[in-house]
Amino acid sequence: MGEHSDDATLPWVSSLGGPLIAIPESACRHWNGGRLMNRFDDEGDYRRACDVNGYIGLIDVGPAKALVLGDDPADTTFLPASNLFVRWIAAESPAEILDVAIQAVGSAHWDEELTWDVEGPVILFDSVFGYDDLITEDHLLVELSPGRYTVRAAYIETETVRTVIVQLF
Repeated sequence: MGEHSDDATLPWVSSLGGPLIAIPESACRHWNGGRLMNRFDDEGDYRRACDVNGYIGLIDVGPAKALVLGDDPADTTFLPASNLFVRWIAAESPAEILDVAIQAVGSAHWDEELTWDVEGPVILFDSVFGYDDLITEDHLLVELSPGRYTVRAAYIETETVRTVIVQLF
């Protein structure tokens, strides 16, 4: 049983249907979300996040890079002890999905990998929202130490759980 397996109080960030994004706190003020999209072909921030293919990708936000959690608009939390984002696609309970996620880290088939440089904490939220919206919308402050991280993603499926895990190391 994992260290977080009985912690059903972890905050989960939801999406209105698009990707979630983790932006360095220092660069968040540069994010406008979907507010500037006046036409379908606009290159607004939200459109750039939606254009990421796969489970993970990086896009420019001001002077920094943001991590896009794509593919599925799944509720997501972060386990600091494992540096692990857990994306809830299907499960009966938080405890169930967290147990499966933590157990899978050592044996997962990692589908995607990239390198992400961060200068400190990042904020995870629905990419459709602009920075000014974070006062009233779901978001999660993820305390990361400054540095270069390898980010990898894996799809995990058991009889009762489907999740995407994204690990930073």
